[in-house]
Amino acid sequence: MFKKAKTFAIVSGSLIVAGVFAIINFTILKLQLKFKDRESAGNILAEILKSKLNKNTIERDVDDKKERQNDIIVLGIARGGVIIADVIARKLSADFDIVIARRVIDPENREQAIGAVMGDGTTTYINPKCVNELQISNEYIEKETSEEIKEAERRTEIYRKTGSKCKIKSRIVILVDDGAATGATIIAAARWVRKQEPKRLIIALPVAPRQTVNLLKKEADDIEVITSPSLSHFRFVEQFYQNFHPVTDEQVIEILQKRN
Repeated sequence: MFKKAKTFAIVSGSLIVAGVFAIINFTILKLQLKFKDRESAGNILAEILKSKLNKNTIERDVDDKKERQNDIIVLGIARGGVIIADVIARKLSADFDIVIARRVIDPENREQAIGAVMGDGTTTYINPKCVNELQISNEYIEKETSEEIKEAERRTEIYRKTGSKCKIKSRIVILVDDGAATGATIIAAARWVRKQEPKRLIIALPVAPRQTVNLLKKEADDIEVITSPSLSHFRFVEQFYQNFHPVTDEQVIEILQKRN
């Protein structure tokens, strides 16, 4: 009896240790995860979203492709998010469109966003905590915001020569970018989408730090992120890609033309 109990304890202990190591290894794997490129990240996200949509019965039980397209629209944030959104939309047989958001940058660190603005000029997000901690003046914020609105307008003219608008009202919207650091761009875009009265808003990202994910949960009905490292393991979105070449206006236009 004692021998059996001892054997059982050893086996149980081994299983526990193995389980702990499996969790540690999985965590390390997620921290070290690198996507081949944006297309690869889009394929992974698409499979996750397809499974989730079916599980939650968000995606209706229909075989008619046109009916599904009327229900779901995938929005890519220009420019990097457009590549991923295009992949997801094709995989889900859903409609596709783009939104244009511009970051408002920290004057001392051009890599850090303190907010973002949409091209309509009425939807802005400024992080009050960043502004207070960095002691950024209102004059700078107003100047930077104005410049970014102009850039958003420029891109809108290039991308939307026909003057067409996103058809969002009463539809399930999947808002996509190639990653998020502070989340400023996603927040501005999500708030703009909310104004268009969607049925449901889902944010989908390949990567974002946990702190940012928690922030974004307040802006959408649901959020899907492939990997969410702690801030101590996150420096910038690019570190999670093997290939993170800049996306050009020409690439965005080409995707839109193929869609139209």
